[in-house]
Order: sequence, then C-alpha cells, then structure tokens
Amino acid sequence: MPKDRSNLRAVPKPPPETMQMPEECPKCFGTGMEVVKDKGARVCECRTLKAVNGQFQSVRLPRRYDGFHFSNYKPQTASQVEALKFATSLTMEYPAVDRGLLLMGSVGVGKTHLAVSILKGLTERGFNCLFYEFGSLLKEIQDSYNPNTHTSELGVLAPVLTAEILVLDELGASKPTDWVRDTMAHIINSRYNDKKLTIFTTNYLDDRRNEREEVLEDRIGTRLRSRLFEMCRTVMMDGRDYRKTFDRRG
Repeated sequence: MPKDRSNLRAVPKPPPETMQMPEECPKCFGTGMEVVKDKGARVCECRTLKAVNGQFQSVRLPRRYDGFHFSNYKPQTASQVEALKFATSLTMEYPAVDRGLLLMGSVGVGKTHLAVSILKGLTERGFNCLFYEFGSLLKEIQDSYNPNTHTSELGVLAPVLTAEILVLDELGASKPTDWVRDTMAHIINSRYNDKKLTIFTTNYLDDRRNEREEVLEDRIGTRLRSRLFEMCRTVMMDGRDYRKTFDRRG
C-alpha cells in the first residue's frame, strides 16, 4: 500500500538572502557591457581587469611584487631618476626599441621594482612577458632532472627562450659553476639570436672597488658580459638600501 503523504510537507527553499549568488558587477550586471550616459555602450572595466589578471598569472610574478608600479617608485638619487626615465621610455616605446636594460647596482636601490613595473606595463599593453629570478630558474631546471617529477628541462626552458619580453632578476647571484655558466649562455645566446627583449638586474658591478670584490664579469664570464653590452643598455643605480627603512617604521 502506498504511504499516506498527506501530512508530509515540502522542504521550504531558503530565502533569497541566504542563497549563495555569484558576485555581479554593478556596472554591467554580468553582461560584460556597460552603458555610459551620453556615450553609449562599451566593454565593462570588470572584463578588462579579468583579462589583465589572467595575463599576470602567466607572467609568474611573485606575490611580493603585487604592489610594484612606476607610480610608487620614489627615486632618491640622480641615477635612480635616470633609471626610471629609461624604464618608462622602454615601456611606452616598445616594440620600437632595439635593446633591453641591464639594471646594475647594490641591493635595495629599486632595480627589481623598475623591472617589474616594465613587465606590468607591457603586459597591460598585451605583450607576452615572463619573470624569473635566476636562482629559482636554475632550481627548476635542476628539479626537472628528478625522474619523479613531471617536468623536463625543455619544458622549463621553453617559455624562457620564447617569451617576447623576459625579466631575469638577480643575474650572477648563483655560484658560477660550469653548468650555471652553460645554462646562462644558452638562455642569453638564444634570446640574442632571436632578438628577444630582455631586462636583467644584478647586484654585481663592472668596476672592482677592492681586490676582494667580484664584478659581473667574474660571475658570468667575459663572453657573456660582452654580449650583454650589445643586448642591453647598462643602467647604473646607486643609493641607500631602502629596505633598511622598514626598521625605522615601527
């Protein structure tokens, strides 16, 4: 016999305010097009931001650099003012440029800040950009030799070699073994031959200030330093280490 369901009550649906609704843009209401008074319809800003955010994910910028922009770089010395000028000019004029930049100076003078700002500007303009800290890149390549990983050396290097614009941060920071120098040579020569724009940063200078101090040529070799002169404009940056100011803020 069928059960008597006359006393069963339907489970009430939760009221609208308790249901999880997807966030909706107040300008376009999810359509992707917003209507601007007296100007008609246009692509909504929310779609532009989503596209840019998707581009930034492929750039591989560390989250630490989320806040780096030209707008908040505060030059403290004449050389930093000059470096900012070169960086902004490259960002605005690319692809009508024939050389990248080698930002050279001691720690904390803003080399990475400017390099990241260039990448963000060019990414927003729609160019294919990539960021790598040189030591991290070497570690990824070394890890690819592990048979338990699902990556290969070619898989790691391919984006580095083919990216339209590459920032290679902290050049020369890793101990200059034969393998390190061979890897550097492969990357630099490949991008040189393919005329790919590259921005380098390094803490090593060209002039030896004392007998114990290493210069960039000691770290990467004479041939590669010579090649960088042709690939990049060398931009010297001096000044105090801005990171030391964090101890005085609290």
